[in-house]
Amino acid sequence: MGASLAQNKAVTPPQKTPLPADKVVLVLGDSLSAEYGLPRGTGWVALLAQRLAREKLAARVVNASISGDTTSGGRSRLAALLAQHQPAVVIIELGGNDALRGLPLELTADNLGWMTQAVQKSGAKVLLVGMQVPPNYGADYGRRFAGVFEQVATTHKAAVVPFLLKGVADGTDSTRLFQADRIHPTQEAHPIMLGNVWPEFRKLLK
Repeated sequence: MGASLAQNKAVTPPQKTPLPADKVVLVLGDSLSAEYGLPRGTGWVALLAQRLAREKLAARVVNASISGDTTSGGRSRLAALLAQHQPAVVIIELGGNDALRGLPLELTADNLGWMTQAVQKSGAKVLLVGMQVPPNYGADYGRRFAGVFEQVATTHKAAVVPFLLKGVADGTDSTRLFQADRIHPTQEAHPIMLGNVWPEFRKLLK
């Protein structure tokens, strides 16, 4: 996420946990997953790795998220990441920057569908992490954008989290859970984000 990040696409190097390499969980996301504006190790992806360790689930998390990335960017990087890490589960958290840049919904849907199929063909499971846009984008566009993730998941029989920022962006006092740019969640919000992802993700480890 982050329109301001188009000029500053800071790359977060893949982060690995020191857990047994029985399973690799690959996270392909944007700044919401790349710990933009946060101390290292406090974002929801790092918290995911910590929870896996706490519950003694043999998995290693690789965070391949890049601030400012779009679904097109993720699509261009995916094949190399699959070949390098051979993941068992891939979490795709992309699409928010597509909306911020006004990219066609059809392009976002096509890219998400292509990535989902590529992951499935590699033998891994897919978890799509959905996003919603602020009300100022218009009710119709907001509804159609939010529906893209569910539609792709249904078409390709993939797991989906409807809204990563549920309980963060839709609360009565949501501003306190965002950094000064009003786009990126604070450290306090990331446990809530993991709470949104965990139930669907946990099912994929069975």
